[in-house]
Amino acid sequence: MGTVTIGVSIAVPEPHGSLLQERREGFGDAAAQCIPTHVTLLPPTEIDEADLPAVDAHLGQVAGAGRPFPMRLSGTGTFRPLSPVVYVRVAEGAEECGRLQAQVRDGSGPVARELQFPYHPHVTVAHGIEEAAMDRAFAELAEYRADWSCTGFALYEQGSDGVWRKLREYPFGGTVVPPQAAHADRDTITSRPAY
Repeated sequence: MGTVTIGVSIAVPEPHGSLLQERREGFGDAAAQCIPTHVTLLPPTEIDEADLPAVDAHLGQVAGAGRPFPMRLSGTGTFRPLSPVVYVRVAEGAEECGRLQAQVRDGSGPVARELQFPYHPHVTVAHGIEEAAMDRAFAELAEYRADWSCTGFALYEQGSDGVWRKLREYPFGGTVVPPQAAHADRDTITSRPAY
């Protein structure tokens, strides 16, 4: 057995996931075709393939103790100039994402690791492309909104072709989803950005 590169993330559901993936590709980010739209809990991590069962068991425990929570994306942000990334902000659910990623990376678990930068939940919409295209992504998605109930996360593996594929989903142990925050000025779900 060799090594595999894995990641753990919360998938952005449809129709939002495909829309943001298409927009990312439209900005000229070729990686969009390889990466499902997501909020990262564990960044790309190389492990021994033999450790996958231990990772699976660990993620099952983390999910089993978890409870569904509201997620809301709203507006854009950037990590520039530190990192060439434009993203859609996680406006609600960020605290829960922070707790989850810490549990996934727990020092006693099979995927314990330090992060290169402090954890900041986000949905990447442009990475490593021309500055003008990054500016366009930042401006064109500034009014983007999406809401959903996060009910779990998933384990992904990066293939030799660079494409990330889902290995398994991990639903949370709880079944009750807290109510979405009231947004009187708009519909609960907005799947298209305003220009």
